[in-house]
Amino acid sequence: MSYDNLVIVLAVAAGVPFLLALIPRVPLPGPVLEIVAGIVLGPSVLNVVQVDATVQALSIIGLSFLLFLAGLEIDTRHLRGPAARLVGIGLVASLALAGAAGWLLHAAGLVESPLLIGTALVATSLGLLVPILKDAGAVERPVGRLTIGGASAGDISAVVLLSLFFSEHASGTASRLLLLLGLACLAVLVVVVSVRAGRSMAVSRTVVEMADTSAQVRIRLTMVLVVGLSAIALHLGFEAILGAFVAGVVLRLVDPDANRTHPRFHVKLEGLGYGFLVPIFFVTSGIQFDLTALFADTETVLRVPMFLAALLVVRGLPALVYRAAGLSRAEVAASGLLQATSLPFIVATTMIGLRLDVIQPADAAALVAAGLLSVVLFPPMALLLLNRARKAPAAGRGRG
Repeated sequence: MSYDNLVIVLAVAAGVPFLLALIPRVPLPGPVLEIVAGIVLGPSVLNVVQVDATVQALSIIGLSFLLFLAGLEIDTRHLRGPAARLVGIGLVASLALAGAAGWLLHAAGLVESPLLIGTALVATSLGLLVPILKDAGAVERPVGRLTIGGASAGDISAVVLLSLFFSEHASGTASRLLLLLGLACLAVLVVVVSVRAGRSMAVSRTVVEMADTSAQVRIRLTMVLVVGLSAIALHLGFEAILGAFVAGVVLRLVDPDANRTHPRFHVKLEGLGYGFLVPIFFVTSGIQFDLTALFADTETVLRVPMFLAALLVVRGLPALVYRAAGLSRAEVAASGLLQATSLPFIVATTMIGLRLDVIQPADAAALVAAGLLSVVLFPPMALLLLNRARKAPAAGRGRG
């Protein structure tokens, strides 16, 4: 075992925030720069770092923890009430458009697996759009609730589709659906048992007393949940990321007001994830990025804007249904741009696709490049539109 490559990866992860601080006017998300740094230092350019067994293992754990944090972002309260109908209509439209886009690309001879491409196009980077909505003061406005609800529904659908149809442990779709239902029932059971245990004064008092001591009991229990459900998912024939994602959703259901009642808990989880494990995944993804395949010919390069346009159509166009909730044109456009922002799930999907040999390296590189561009281009545009929409009513009242 060697730590040489891991040291370089961690040094890149530590250096990215400082580099971003030097260029504050450039709204470049950290994961984008981490992937780019991995590409530059990896075999595609300088070849100073390799993905050895140590880096690969931590990268896989980082991916699982990223999906866990994504599940933790999903608030089912955004999927209830009158807005749920619009979110549902938008999701059905996205799924239909994703299927059509995958089929058209396959019919044109541009991709091998239309289902994998369609699945990759359905997800949204929920963890990236929530801070943007907070910056615009839009989280509690209808545009924020609908966008978060739509993104949550897209993420859940993408994880389920990937788990049902793409795994190294092949089995029939019907049996996999039954196993998935079994995992869902297990998750519900965990929620019920945890909620009842939390009502016990003795258990609750013990957890509170040890939460911020060296025992860090909340973190330990959370890691048991994440690793345990990931292991169960693997035993059922799914990818470990499904179990990690379900663990995040379960924890949110068990403790929906954690940010208010014990805010240090989420800060610790994010510190472990975004401070250590997740950057390793993004830097490693850059190291493994096949830059040669991307620029092998003009046709491959042209697939990048094509995939970017597909993201905008599949996830952005269905936001038009939010007009029925009274959103302005600027808010609808902003919601569409945010829902079309996707990177982590695209990276995860292409990695699984390459492992299963259902996607070509050139297509995977082009799809990841499109995801990178969506994260760079769409959120700043959405933020401008949200700020314009927020100022419009105030200007109207001023004229009145």
